[in-house]
Amino acid sequence: MRNFSIFLCAALLLTGCTTPVSTESTTIPAPETTEAIAAVATEPAPTEPADPVRILLNQMSLDERIGQLFFARCSEETALADLQTYHLGGFVLFAEDFEEETPASFSEKAASYQNAADIPLLLAVDEEGGTVTRISRYPAFRSSIFPSPRTSYEQGGTEQALLVEEEKCQLLQSLGINVNLAPVCDISQDSNAFMYQRSLGQDPDTTAMFVSQTVSLMNQYNIGSVLKHFPGYGNNSDTHTGIAVDNRTLEELTSWDLIPFSAGIQAGCGAILVSHTIVEALDSSAPASLSPAVHRYLREQMGFNGVILTDDLVMQAITDQYGAGEAAVLAVLAGNDMLCSTDYAVQYQAVWDAVMSGRIDLDTLNAAAGRVLRWKMNLGLIDEQTILQGA
Repeated sequence: MRNFSIFLCAALLLTGCTTPVSTESTTIPAPETTEAIAAVATEPAPTEPADPVRILLNQMSLDERIGQLFFARCSEETALADLQTYHLGGFVLFAEDFEEETPASFSEKAASYQNAADIPLLLAVDEEGGTVTRISRYPAFRSSIFPSPRTSYEQGGTEQALLVEEEKCQLLQSLGINVNLAPVCDISQDSNAFMYQRSLGQDPDTTAMFVSQTVSLMNQYNIGSVLKHFPGYGNNSDTHTGIAVDNRTLEELTSWDLIPFSAGIQAGCGAILVSHTIVEALDSSAPASLSPAVHRYLREQMGFNGVILTDDLVMQAITDQYGAGEAAVLAVLAGNDMLCSTDYAVQYQAVWDAVMSGRIDLDTLNAAAGRVLRWKMNLGLIDEQTILQGA
């Protein structure tokens, strides 16, 4: 150490430094041991927690993944067999499915569907109230039909409208139904418009408040909400019977129709149903349900990461131009996760063929099926912990 001190002092004198240096306090840190370096090098990198959706997808066959994309119109005569053949993601139930039933008998039927499915089903109805009811029209289920949101609001404002929505949730839950294709977000003020009777009939901010609170209420009851009909029917005509063209500007849409949808997204809605209207501000040629541009807007500009589904693909606005099979393929390519489908036998085969040929790639299929599975987990239909423990 003495020789090192003499050498250091000489070096400092040569450089002109006159500041005294204490050699007694100078220490040289010991190098890390080989064992310590090895420990740092082999320490495992942080990993993301296991994703139950990814685990479940990896356990599913290609047929099962394709089947999850189909929200099929229930055919009671073939329902149990169809669940095994097509591995359907869910059933949409119509009035005839309740006509001869009681609450007890229907609950048993719903349970039989769930028992026949390898993956728990979404069981959905259109129980908007007013002109669109599937259950409450029958006295066995309710003494009178649910009033429309417009009527409820006129009777007692938002408070009364939400009381009706809560009763709907209670009825659906008691029957084993886990999705209501509602609330309607459309703002229609022309009494001749297709959506006039089905809309709340109020301004965008009032409609947004109703939609937000309805979604929150449905979440409390584990009833899946489906905002419709994106990006807003407005005062347009009925796409059940032909094509409708909306020529409003994007500014008009964002300052009016899109406000209730944004509120529903913020409230945590599970799904959004896209209309068959051609919305020229977003895509001047394709119906919204088949338009990649419309779906990109919903994902990227509005920040929605849940399930996007089509309106029924048998509507004339679609079948007249595309046909059933091609419409289903285009719907998946556009960005839909689920297809509301009456012709599901034809459309399942068309999507299957498109996957096998590579027209629909596996990433697209897995992303869509994964969002459907995540919605089911959020509704408590699939137990995440069971999936994780079995991995």
